[in-house]
Amino acid sequence: MDWQDDGILLTTRPHGESSAIVEVLTASHGRHMGVVRGGASRRMAGVLIPGTQLALRWRARLEDHMGSFTVEPKRSRAVILEDRGRLAALNSAVSLLHISLPERDPHPALYALSLGLFDQLAEGEEWLTHYIHWELALLDQIGYALDLGSCAVTGSNQDLAYVSPKTGRAVSREAAGDWAPRLLPLPRMLRPGANGASDPDAALDLTGHFLARALPDAPLPDARARLQAWVTRHISVAD
Repeated sequence: MDWQDDGILLTTRPHGESSAIVEVLTASHGRHMGVVRGGASRRMAGVLIPGTQLALRWRARLEDHMGSFTVEPKRSRAVILEDRGRLAALNSAVSLLHISLPERDPHPALYALSLGLFDQLAEGEEWLTHYIHWELALLDQIGYALDLGSCAVTGSNQDLAYVSPKTGRAVSREAAGDWAPRLLPLPRMLRPGANGASDPDAALDLTGHFLARALPDAPLPDARARLQAWVTRHISVAD
């Protein structure tokens, strides 16, 4: 078995004395693992960094074997490591991809969205807004899409203020009525026409609720909790 593809490095861990087992996200082969011979060397330390774009060649005797990768760097995003907030978002994203996607199940749309996220983390000013919308896209890709564009009761897109914790649909303030205490608040930044990350902590609360529902077999990663803690501290300092 033999294939070639581009991929984003998600995780790496030592294997034996000199090799490493890496996990990558690819467009055509999904989340995939393999051994990199010599992956624990000093030369490869600057290549096997989460977020790096790689040219990959995978080989195995049988399709269901782990196999081995030959890797060549295509784009380094090591600059992410210099910023705590961006690094927290990177770690959160790779952790969520690890627990949410079956291995070797292609998700080309999610791959493209993740590529955009990692580019934003490396060089974009609006990386936090991009990250939150990436979590919404992840929910969509794993079958838990939220509908925040119009009221589930009236169909209007005016004065949307809540989200049903069961259906993920928006509800207007008037339609909520006495049910409002049982609903989740709709963050300002996720309402129709919103611009910017005005309340990212609330947005992460909302996406976190539905990620926990979508991934019931595993708790949300500690890395995501660290990102939310960073956001909370950042907002409190800014205020």
